[in-house]
Amino acid sequence: MPPFGVLGALQFLTRIPIRLRSAPDLASSVPWFPVVGALIGAATGGVAAGLMEVVPTTVAATLAIVLGVMMTGAFHEDGLADTADAMGGWTQERRREILKDSRHGSYGVAAMCSTIVLRILCVATLGPGAAFAGLVAAHTLGRGAAVGVMGTAPPVPTDGLGADYARSLSTIRAAIGVVASLAIATAAVGWWVLPIAAAVAVGALLVSLLAHRAFGGVSGDILGAVEQVGECLALVVVSGLALHHRVWWT
Repeated sequence: MPPFGVLGALQFLTRIPIRLRSAPDLASSVPWFPVVGALIGAATGGVAAGLMEVVPTTVAATLAIVLGVMMTGAFHEDGLADTADAMGGWTQERRREILKDSRHGSYGVAAMCSTIVLRILCVATLGPGAAFAGLVAAHTLGRGAAVGVMGTAPPVPTDGLGADYARSLSTIRAAIGVVASLAIATAAVGWWVLPIAAAVAVGALLVSLLAHRAFGGVSGDILGAVEQVGECLALVVVSGLALHHRVWWT
């Protein structure tokens, strides 16, 4: 049976119906986030690659991205939308209040729709092999970036699930999660992982710095924004690389 930590990560990050006898330990689940990302990426990538053989690439890409949103329950998209809405506040206190509001405003809806459209367009430019590998790498590194930020950036000075995760996560376990994400992505895309991971790291750093200035730290919603920014940047880089290079295993 898979380790308890990965089951807790699956239960937390996806809509897959998993019943556990007790609540999972937060710290033991977080390093498994990139593995869950790899599973989601493999599912969406498999759908994209398979459908590209029978329908136009735009249709295949759309269905693959929609599947990913359904598997996660738009979990990370919701975090991005809340973060975008909260940026409209004039003070840290007001931004934190908006961040806790489950309703989405125009900033949030625009941000969420933009990332979905961008991912569809990027995948639609790829062939089956690059689509599969690229989605595995994007989902894995996006969640690896969130784990890295969780283990290094200070949490917001308020209660919340994301802040609790950040406080309970040790630097060693965060490093394990990041290294695991790099290893999985390397297996999927080979040397492409260098520019992809660099782009994801820059995105995570910028979101982290912005969050520290705007909110005083990171929260669960901001970690969702980190994942979404990383996933989008990864697919943008993959779409560029695929114009001139083939995935190593194709």
